[in-house]
Formats: sequence, structure tokens, C-alpha cells
Amino acid sequence: MSMAAAGTTALAQRIRELAREKNAVILAHNYQIGPVQDVADFVGDSLGLSRQAARTKADLIVFCGVHFMAETASILCPDKRVLIPDLEAGCSLSDTLNAQQLAAWKAQYPDAVVVTYVNTSAAVKALSDYCCTSSNAVEVIRAIPEERPILFGPDMFLGAYASRVTGRKNLHIWAGECHVHAAVRPEDVERAREAHPGADFLIHPECGCVTSCMVYLKDKDLRQEDAYITSTEGMVNHVARSPKREFVVATETGILHRMRKETPGKKYFPVSAEMECRFMKMITIEKLLHSLEAGVHEVKVPSDIADKARLPIERMIAIGGSGGKD
Repeated sequence: MSMAAAGTTALAQRIRELAREKNAVILAHNYQIGPVQDVADFVGDSLGLSRQAARTKADLIVFCGVHFMAETASILCPDKRVLIPDLEAGCSLSDTLNAQQLAAWKAQYPDAVVVTYVNTSAAVKALSDYCCTSSNAVEVIRAIPEERPILFGPDMFLGAYASRVTGRKNLHIWAGECHVHAAVRPEDVERAREAHPGADFLIHPECGCVTSCMVYLKDKDLRQEDAYITSTEGMVNHVARSPKREFVVATETGILHRMRKETPGKKYFPVSAEMECRFMKMITIEKLLHSLEAGVHEVKVPSDIADKARLPIERMIAIGGSGGKD
């Protein structure tokens, strides 16, 4: 074992000791670095992890993800302390729509139903009627009476996809996007698939990362055989049960660590090695240890905002059997 690996192992052991001492649960998003995933109690997507938080009997939740995810856990678990190891771990997609902008948009369409993506701040959720994930966005839209106009934000690609699938003409879309994956285009996907003929192609539909590809697939601009639009947990399950040995993966590269760990012996190829979220990668195992040792940094949503945001989140959870699943 190298000195670096030995150091990481020692840090992980200390983290587990502290977690037991403090009755803490460690949640890690699928896009976290490998050592953070390895030391976590649960690894999954933001909503799946929040469900774990809501069920936990731990006193302390340490959320290794980005800020809106820790906020969601705080909203669903108002009686627990929620920590995030780095307060600067934000989300570029969430930042494209703030509460002031949404309030002004709502004023232009006073009769509209507001549907916002889970990648939003608690303040934005508090002004929403429904939240959604990519996997249940279509079902959420269909649950709203056809005569009601809808304001959908902030991901314009997911909004465009939902509009195309539902045929909804009165869906107004906010012009927001994920900074990491907005540039993914059909030629990038085809290039990766041509380099690995016969491989399954997996597109992640929940995090707003590759929703542009969802639109292209819907329009049949991309080759559709062996292409699967599925959540991160769906991806992990797919590679485990598939007879295929190779997979082209169109999402943030952190998911590859979990795939290689849980289904070794197969090969995984990212559409682009540059598909990394700098915010997700801000969380390190050293920061996780410091968070447990010092009790930093607490994320607590004010009760007036949390109370309003809880309803659209609960509606999101309730609509669609696969809605919000990892």
C-alpha cells in the first residue's frame, strides 16, 4: 500500500470512529470522489439520500454533496442537524434561478402552476407548487390540468424534453442550464459510441447534466438502439444485470467509481472525461473529517421557508413510481 493510500485509510478509519461516537450518518452523492463514497453509509442521488436522511435514527447528518441537497435534507429532517463539509459546494444550475427572479416571473403569469427542478434553492422551492426530478418531470406535468399554464425552471433542456413528450403548448421554460454538461452534443455521443461499438449507452435523466441529450434522443438525432435514459441508480442496476461488458456513460464521471466498485470486470467509458462538476469535487475526505470533528458547516433552512418548501417536495415524492428514485 502506498503512503497516500495508507493515509486515506487512516482518515477513513477516524471518520468512521467519529461517526459512531456522534451517532452520525454520512451520505455521499454518486458524483463525489471515490474515497468519500467509500467511507459513506449511503451513496446515491440527492433525493434518494434525502429519503435515507428522513428515515435515519442518527442525530447528525453529514451530506457530501452540493448545497441544495443539504437544504433538502434539512427540510425533510427539521429535527436533525445537517452538515456539509464545504459551504462553497454550490450548483451552477440552481444559481440560474433565484427567488427574486421566480417571484417576478410568477407575477407575469398569476394563473400559472410553478414546477421547479430539484436542483434549486430552498427559497425557490418555497415559491413552487411542485418540484420534480428528471425521471418524473413528465408525470408531474401530466398531473396538472391541461388548461393551466405552467412555469418550468430552471433547466431549459429538461423543460424542452417534457414539453415535447407531453405535447404541452402552455409550458413556459426558464433559460437555465448546468455549466458542466450544457455543451454535450450528438456528435460527442456518437464519437464515444463509435469508439466502443456494441456498448450500451446510458444517459442520466435526473441531475440536469445531460438533458440536452434527452432532447436529441427524443428527436431521433441519436442512434437509439442500446440507448437507455435512466437514473444513477438505474445505471448501477443496469450494468449489474446486463450481459454487456462495455458501457458508454453520459453523466458526471463520479458515477464510474461506484460502477467499478459494485460491478467489477466490466468497462465503463465516459462520453467526456471533462464531465466533472467542480462543486461536487470540492468535498474531500479531509474536509469530511474536519466537518465531523468541528461540527461544521451546518445547513439549516429557516422554518418559514422550510414549511413552504416541504409541500412541493412531498408532491414530487408522491408523483410517479420512479420519480426521484436513485
